[in-house]
Amino acid sequence: MAAEKKQAAEEMVRFRIPTGRSDLDKQDVFVAVNGKSYLIKRGETVELPKSVVEVLENSEAQNAYALEYMEKVKNQEIKQG
Repeated sequence: MAAEKKQAAEEMVRFRIPTGRSDLDKQDVFVAVNGKSYLIKRGETVELPKSVVEVLENSEAQNAYALEYMEKVKNQEIKQG
């Protein structure tokens, strides 16, 4: 039974969250997946379950999309002016 649990364990992935210039971009990052919580230190390479890395990557993609959208709307407002 213990062997089955080890086989069912999720693949671990090395991942690094870069630090930024703002105070917010220097803080540790909290992630919760399937009832487990993680507090990830920025600027250090750590091993995380693949699902946690997926959440972090999806979050970054969503932030990039939001910034792109806000810039697009801002440019439209300037043109309509």
